[in-house]
Amino acid sequence: MASRAVVRKREDSTETHAIKARPKSVPAARPARAADDGGFDRLIYERVRLGIMSALATNDELTFNELKALFDVSDGNLGAHARKLEEAGYVACTKSFEARRPKSRYRITHVGRKALLRYLEHIEAVIKATRRSQCI
Repeated sequence: MASRAVVRKREDSTETHAIKARPKSVPAARPARAADDGGFDRLIYERVRLGIMSALATNDELTFNELKALFDVSDGNLGAHARKLEEAGYVACTKSFEARRPKSRYRITHVGRKALLRYLEHIEAVIKATRRSQCI
């Protein structure tokens, strides 16, 4: 974000000074969660994030490299998706060092498990409704 300059005139002199204005703070983005109308949890809906959530739901924890190998994505791509899930409180990350190398371990949180179960229940309801409509 580019900073803008504000020109003020000092009351005690005729000089003008350029003062850099601080950028306005941007409120933190809220994750797109399931709407009250039963909509999809957009945060989980994305392919890689759904994969991360599913893999963590069936494992106590997985490392960054294990998740990367599972989904065949770049470091940056996986990091961005994992960060979004972490910011929403769906995933917890523990960082440490092993043999002087950084190691990130991920696990699903209680909130994340509940969100995943809600998402899966919604998908199951959609599948059932679609099957019923096809049998007519």
